[in-house]
Amino acid sequence: MDRTSLTVVPFLTALIISLVVTPLTIFIFTKFGFVVDPKKSPHPAHIHKVPVPKGGGIPVFLAVAVTALLLLKLDQHLVAILLAMAVTLVVGLFDDIKNMRPLPRLGFNLLSALIVVGAGIGIAYVTNPFGRGILDLSVPRFSLWLFGERREIWIWSDLFALLWIPFLMNAINWSSGVDGQASGVITVAAFVIGLLSLTYSADITQWPVAILAFGLSGAFLGLTVFHFFPQKIMPGYSATTLAGLLLAILSILSTTKVGTAVMVLGLPLIDAGYTIIRRLVAGKSPFWGDRGHLHHKLLDLGWGKRRVAIFYWSITALLGVLALNLTARMKLFAIVGLAVGVAGLLLWIYFGSSSRQPDRGSG
Repeated sequence: MDRTSLTVVPFLTALIISLVVTPLTIFIFTKFGFVVDPKKSPHPAHIHKVPVPKGGGIPVFLAVAVTALLLLKLDQHLVAILLAMAVTLVVGLFDDIKNMRPLPRLGFNLLSALIVVGAGIGIAYVTNPFGRGILDLSVPRFSLWLFGERREIWIWSDLFALLWIPFLMNAINWSSGVDGQASGVITVAAFVIGLLSLTYSADITQWPVAILAFGLSGAFLGLTVFHFFPQKIMPGYSATTLAGLLLAILSILSTTKVGTAVMVLGLPLIDAGYTIIRRLVAGKSPFWGDRGHLHHKLLDLGWGKRRVAIFYWSITALLGVLALNLTARMKLFAIVGLAVGVAGLLLWIYFGSSSRQPDRGSG
């Protein structure tokens, strides 16, 4: 399979499906009143002024699933991925329409992760960022018989995956506060993972990673067309958790590994880590939403929604370029540098700047 088949075909297939299905989703959700009205259901994290439908998971799911079924062999791994996606979509749509409490949502995140790990998708090793060699996560291990088959349980590998997948699902969801912000970041991040997997295009085991990555990128580019300011649809919990699920799986399956995903998604991940610490220090649940994310602080600083979204896209693209060229050790330094930079920006916003409240409708 040549590089065109691995890149252009899945990207355009998913993009076209997303561009077709997203307007239909907007129409159906609006018709049935499945919208987020800030006047009827105020939420501290929401900044829009007019009713907007959610449900972005529908076009994303259909675009990625159809692309995968058309271009990939239906093996054990793909079945598990599609099943985990279906669980994530159903739970996400329920939350988009009815609003689910955080702990049950986290429970379903873990269920999706269990489906994936149960199919044998796990992190066998990670490159040691502090020196040479790798950190082997495949030991200790034990075997058991399940449904008539012998299963290998890799304790550290499976535990790492069970933590990594739900964390990334929630981190991406928390980074969806501004028109076009999350959808654009996911488009860029998935495209970078696809490009990195092409480095190993001679390895047939990397073809599914490339196809899924470019399919995910195309699906979210189609959604971004309608999500960018002024947004006509919000990705909702359904789309952002689907993205987190797939990006986590791709980082596990690909030779690019988790370190690359951490670097490319550095901005939303650092914001997520900061958010968890901030909420715990304040004695609050880390899963209850508030208005303390970086994008909220940038809006308080006077930035428009377009500027915030493009800032997130640009940083993600820059980190993607670095990820294409840096070693594991240099990636660690880059992530630490970004974390220090974000911390400095937040401290400056809090203590060194006279914040002002901008017009929430401004772009």
